[in-house]
Amino acid sequence: MELAYYSDYAVRLVNTEEPARGRDGLTSVEAVKELFGEASQMARRVTDADLTRFRAIRSRLRAVFTAADEGDHTGAVDLLNSLLLEFPVSPQISGHDTLDEEGRPRWHMHLADHSSNATAGYAAISAMGLAFHLTEFGADRLGLCQAPPCRNAYLDTSTNRSRRYCSDRCATRANVAAYRARKRLEAERADGADRTSRTTENSQPSTTPAER
Repeated sequence: MELAYYSDYAVRLVNTEEPARGRDGLTSVEAVKELFGEASQMARRVTDADLTRFRAIRSRLRAVFTAADEGDHTGAVDLLNSLLLEFPVSPQISGHDTLDEEGRPRWHMHLADHSSNATAGYAAISAMGLAFHLTEFGADRLGLCQAPPCRNAYLDTSTNRSRRYCSDRCATRANVAAYRARKRLEAERADGADRTSRTTENSQPSTTPAER
């Protein structure tokens, strides 16, 4: 498993909250456990105390995405480094039970979990995964959705660094809104030009037959 894969953990956690809509998806232990996905062994350690701790880590991870999205790449790195220092990881080589065509283990780097609680473990792999993604692809690949009111985090993996939305749904919604805004502006301009034309015509001096 590539270490950059773990960056998805950061995105997953950040997007449990929709600040502009006042929504919070972290309301139960089960909701926290779902964040771990396939890492079921780590999820078994989640307790009620992790709810508050997970929300705190979520705020710090969102701050990383916000800084990167605003072009403050040094700030994003500083925030991420503080998480890495506070929640260190232990990389290990793992092969699990997967074999290649020649019957050899498919060796890969894996982040082992030796943390004291579920929050520390999740924070460690999220921060490390995000760090690998940032250093490999650049801080400008971390973004927040530009379709208001959505501000979901995303990782830009496009070839031309053009991603601006967290999903196709938000991209479509933003494009429709932009199209309608253009049409309204065109209609307003046309209406304004028409009123100006009528005003000009009405202001022209009239002549009587005698004057001719």
